[in-house]
Amino acid sequence: SRSVRTAVHFSPPLIDMADFREVFAKAKHIAIITGAGVSAESGVPTFRGAGGFWRKWQAQELATPEAFARNPSRVWEFYHYRREVMLSKHPNPAHIAIAECERRLSKQGRSVVVITQNIDELHRKAGTKHLLEIHGSLFKTRCTNCGNVAANYKSPICPALAGKGAPDPETEDAAIPVENLPQCEEDGCNGLLRPHVVWFGETLDPDILTEVEKELEICDLCLVVGTSSVVYPAAMFAPQVSARGVPVAEFNMEATPATNRFRFHFPGPCGTTLPPALARHQTEIIS
Repeated sequence: SRSVRTAVHFSPPLIDMADFREVFAKAKHIAIITGAGVSAESGVPTFRGAGGFWRKWQAQELATPEAFARNPSRVWEFYHYRREVMLSKHPNPAHIAIAECERRLSKQGRSVVVITQNIDELHRKAGTKHLLEIHGSLFKTRCTNCGNVAANYKSPICPALAGKGAPDPETEDAAIPVENLPQCEEDGCNGLLRPHVVWFGETLDPDILTEVEKELEICDLCLVVGTSSVVYPAAMFAPQVSARGVPVAEFNMEATPATNRFRFHFPGPCGTTLPPALARHQTEIIS
């Protein structure tokens, strides 16, 4: 019955690192769900919430299929700016702790998967191998004509965007003609490319969601790192794991609407709280 379930899941979470470390030492399949908070300490701008403006727009006004259809040049300026910013950013101790944990545990026949809402590729830069990017990547493009998805690390992404994308509100739109925006390089296609990211109003890739579901079904420990657990469907991932009775540990600056459903909550910057949580446990067998 519902009342029994409430009694099990809604006791206040523990801020007990020793307890967490015991659970961590035994876990065979660890799922780590990450959001913007894990990248904040690398100086990555989020464009969400108060002060999150590029020129006079917030992300949700530019990151839509409608905005791209109306003004592909402006949307590309925004993404070009974000790509260029990211080329100068580096993984922080949280990204590195996750990648190091995956590498170490894989030698012990244990698995770590990172399910991220971030599009900045800092997990990849840190060395994470088993990575599911549910919102896509700043460094992938998709052709609006043939649908081809390709990795793209060019800087600038096309000549017309060189030096464009400045974020200050006085900057005039570059108004680049469509034919000078990034174009598909597949044989004879030349279609307009768009960033391969999931925009507001778009659905997540069903293949990636299927992989995520598989990982959530087998995990025996789940970490929620730097995400407010309010963006769907990612907001449901950890509560769904918790409802199976699997321990969930939240590492976040503050409590979130989902905190009470989790077994552990570690407040503070992830770069500080995560490394000691994922460091080698004395009971680990090192081959």
